[in-house]
Amino acid sequence: MSDRELPSQLESLLSGVRFGRFVSVGVVGAIADNVVLAALRLGLGVPELWAKAAGIETAILVMFVVNERWTFAEQGADGLVPLGRRLGKSHLVRTGGVTVQLVVYWLLTQRLTYELLVFGTDLWFLAASPIAIAVAMSVNYVFESLFTWQVHAD
Repeated sequence: MSDRELPSQLESLLSGVRFGRFVSVGVVGAIADNVVLAALRLGLGVPELWAKAAGIETAILVMFVVNERWTFAEQGADGLVPLGRRLGKSHLVRTGGVTVQLVVYWLLTQRLTYELLVFGTDLWFLAASPIAIAVAMSVNYVFESLFTWQVHAD
């Protein structure tokens, strides 16, 4: 990487419009994540971390579709093969964010002994989820921008 590339990459990352779209898409993903988490945990009794993992995968797929069509609509080649590559890259680069999210979620739900009782049901697992998502979002934004959609290559 030359000295001239770094400012261009930072400038691309700091695009207010793109970041705003990415955060908006993240909110959609967070809603999908928490709906799946709540349905699996409260509705089917699935253990918290498994329910959270299913919620994360659902969110990744939902966010990829929205990012592909909106946030990064002007980046990337057309066609099924390039689309498949971007989906694969998205999953690959999000492993860092997923790892961060699961570690933060695990710490908040398994190590922090806190209860959030609502009508006699502990909902701390639902309150911890957005916290973990917010921490992971910053990791995802940097890696998705630089590696999946390569915004600095414009």
